[in-house]
Amino acid sequence: MQYTYTAWAPTTYPPLPKIVTVKSKLSSAKTQIPIRYSAHEYSNNNDNININDDADDDRKFALPYYVKNITSTSNPFVKHCLKLRQSSSYRHSHGSALVVGTTPIREIYNFNRSLQERTVRMDCLLLLDKVEVPEGLDIISTHTVRVSSVVMKKLSGVQSSESIEAIALMKIPTSFLSIDVNQKEADCRSWFPSIHRILVLDGIQDPGNLGTLLRTAMAFKWGGVFLLPGCCDPFNEKALRASRGACFQLPIVSGSWYHLEVLKDEFQMKLLAGHAGGNEEPRPVLQLSQELVDSFAGVPLCLVMGSEGRGLSEESQRVCELVTIPMQGEFESLNVSVAGGIFLYMLQPKTQRFI
Repeated sequence: MQYTYTAWAPTTYPPLPKIVTVKSKLSSAKTQIPIRYSAHEYSNNNDNININDDADDDRKFALPYYVKNITSTSNPFVKHCLKLRQSSSYRHSHGSALVVGTTPIREIYNFNRSLQERTVRMDCLLLLDKVEVPEGLDIISTHTVRVSSVVMKKLSGVQSSESIEAIALMKIPTSFLSIDVNQKEADCRSWFPSIHRILVLDGIQDPGNLGTLLRTAMAFKWGGVFLLPGCCDPFNEKALRASRGACFQLPIVSGSWYHLEVLKDEFQMKLLAGHAGGNEEPRPVLQLSQELVDSFAGVPLCLVMGSEGRGLSEESQRVCELVTIPMQGEFESLNVSVAGGIFLYMLQPKTQRFI
């Protein structure tokens, strides 16, 4: 199935960085002295911070507990949070992401509470000033800070801050794993708690489509998601918005075809790929049907969905059984998130089917 969008960024993420520095305004014209921010400097000042993309050590940006209000967008912590929202490399180097909105925060929190072993840590909860604590967030025990509408609008990235009452700073969950493409040794048995149904995304670059597919996979109880090279960051702000926080609840592994084949061979999984079909295909293309679905009922499988622009990669077409969705209308293809939703519903674990 063919779809359209623009390329984003690499699938693997940078190694943890070394320093965070700020250029002091007290330095001379010829020499600038790098200084480190201490907790006591998190006031509403106008210091101009240069944050290296390779920076780590979140303690440089950890708010002290006596800070209860932030009113200025020039605050160093606000600038740190803004960069977490805007930069994937910065997000992954710090291991943190911003979750915008009451509903996804509440869903992630409730999901995390239901686990025996917690996978998510919330570092800070930012609430809009003079607004009642939203229902479901009043029981969260974490550092809570009131922020002005100007700060909320800046951090949320939406035009009106009135619809956004809460933003959470969360650690990227332990259920997310990024494997270096050059790494040849991998313990695939620890990647997913259940491997009966795994969604594989092959170069999905539109964060809205990727987020929608993550949320749909979670809704139909799939065991996890494997991201092949070329996919956008699941913690991208638009992907987060579309997934409503599903990337914090669903096991996600980012790796290469080599790692996917290791998983397939270890668990004897079948590889299916959603395909647009057509009469010119050199290989047979199966049609999605109830009979076909029933034949896979007891078989662990990976469902591969291709990118919006080029469709399935050559590797996917070579190693997967191709399956298409029969359509009555004269349409070339469906949007990848729509097609993926149909596949995810039809192929979901049999015990989950209710229609």
